[in-house]
Amino acid sequence: MPSVNIVKKEDMLFETKVGNHSLEIDVPDTMGGKDRAMTPPQLLLVAMASCTAAFVAEYCKTAGIDSKDLKVTLNFEKTENQTMLTNFKMNVSLPNLPENKKQAVLRAASACPVHDSIKNFKGIDFVLV
Repeated sequence: MPSVNIVKKEDMLFETKVGNHSLEIDVPDTMGGKDRAMTPPQLLLVAMASCTAAFVAEYCKTAGIDSKDLKVTLNFEKTENQTMLTNFKMNVSLPNLPENKKQAVLRAASACPVHDSIKNFKGIDFVLV
């Protein structure tokens, strides 16, 4: 089974490894973070928006649509206690998009497996090893 491996580097800074890639993760300042890297909620947002951008760009490539100025912006709100994210709105800007391709681009944007994983989330099994 593929895995994500996290190692604590110092105070509340962590190194994350997935396959051949690694990145640092910090936590919000309320947990002792120092704004040295993205936080876990920010990474979730990045995963959602970048997946949308990639699926739209791939559709544009196969449909012969110019995606040069493609821009995806994910707006969101935080719940009252500021710890959960909610009310996502994914804005896709594609200035050169022909009118007759708009619905197809929206279908491509919504086909992201990250979104599907979130929609079909059934829980996590936590195990001490």
